Amino acid sequence: MTTSRTNTRIREFRLPDLGEGLTESEIVQWHVAEGDTVELNQIIADVETAKAVVELPSPYAGVVVRLHEAAGTVVDVGAPIVSFDVEAGPDLPTAPSAPDQAVSEEEAARDEPAPAKREPNLVGYGAAVEKGGRPQRRSRALSGAGTPQPATAALPAAAPAVAAPSVSTGTAQHRERPRSTPPVRKLARDLGIPLDSLTGTGPGALITRADVLAALAGAPSPVASTAVQARPEALPSPTQPDARETRTPIRGVRKHTAAAMVASAFTAPHATEFLTIDVTPTMELVAELKASRAFEGTRITPLTVVAKAVCIAIARNPSLNSSWDEPAQEIVQYADVNLGIAAATPRGLLVPNIKAAQALTLKGLAQALGSLTETARAGRTAPADLAGGTVSITNIGVFGIDAGTPILNPGEAAILAMGAVRSMPWEYRGEIALRSVMTLSLSFDHRLVDGEQGSRFLADVGTILRNPAMVLTMV
Repeated sequence: MTTSRTNTRIREFRLPDLGEGLTESEIVQWHVAEGDTVELNQIIADVETAKAVVELPSPYAGVVVRLHEAAGTVVDVGAPIVSFDVEAGPDLPTAPSAPDQAVSEEEAARDEPAPAKREPNLVGYGAAVEKGGRPQRRSRALSGAGTPQPATAALPAAAPAVAAPSVSTGTAQHRERPRSTPPVRKLARDLGIPLDSLTGTGPGALITRADVLAALAGAPSPVASTAVQARPEALPSPTQPDARETRTPIRGVRKHTAAAMVASAFTAPHATEFLTIDVTPTMELVAELKASRAFEGTRITPLTVVAKAVCIAIARNPSLNSSWDEPAQEIVQYADVNLGIAAATPRGLLVPNIKAAQALTLKGLAQALGSLTETARAGRTAPADLAGGTVSITNIGVFGIDAGTPILNPGEAAILAMGAVRSMPWEYRGEIALRSVMTLSLSFDHRLVDGEQGSRFLADVGTILRNPAMVLTMV
């Protein structure tokens, strides 16, 4: 074992925070196997976060000695996913057995001092777990298959359903962090519910999703009289599900979208306004730009003009480009318009955004829109493009829908829905004519945007679409 410790350096790569503030990711596919030699920054896996599929490069050059998690496994950020032998010599085995590996990992962790700072690499170097910052990961047995043991096997015995209340002695004592899982902590944070105000009904006083939702509804957290009642998740599912049913695990984009919509609907008081307008001049402008040599090779659509109109209208109504900072009790107003575009993809709804869209020309905005939607539908949107949005547009008109009540992207003050462009009889210069008509639907956070401000913004967008030349009076 001394030789193993001296000549072999086992490096454990933990799942990094990919810059999205998420708590878990799913390993979609491994591109390496145990015993493979890899180079620095070589792609070793595809990882699906709640927003996108990301290629994960290797932070080390060496030999893969263990894959801690199998493809299809959802892993917490900061959990080990692969171990490397970074100094495997020609006389040393490249894939040590599980017992040898366990010794070398433990001895290396004991004998080597912690580095003063992280070693830089392309994607990350494992999430730094602050002391006491998150619950300690339960230990797992090292098996040849590397398959994690079921979580229930490591859970402590359930505490009594009703515990005696603690009595304050007047002496400052360390307060233990409420026990919960990462998804539950994120749900509570999104809904603004402090975990230390809840009583956990799960095993060992674990705070469950049901506890958080009960607090949101204003009902007391369900306190069980038996161990079975204390954990609603443990209730058996139907033993013989209908053969005509299809059950799909809730994960990835769908899971994130569901949590985001629930958080938005229950935290931001939504108000929605509608405006139906004659957009015939806009459609004529789009046709002229498509035929223009200056826009040759650039895809121009009504969405392009609407996006530009939104940027101009926000400059006149800046409250729609803001967010509500609950912990600081402040309203944050942004100088840049990071314009989100809702994109329907095979993996679900994504809302990537164009950074500083207000600074782009109409042609630049059209090119950015084309690149953004194409990348989103291919499932290769970068995490940075999914973060930091300030206001969004959703084009429901492509599905033949006229109007709706869109739900805000969490953290944003407004979202504008574009309806279908339809040829309809319309009053035009005192007569009835067949015109191109569109309905705009604006939802906004009424904490941030007053009715007057929302109405003025929507009217400005409508004015531009009715007559694009009116832009000259607004800038």
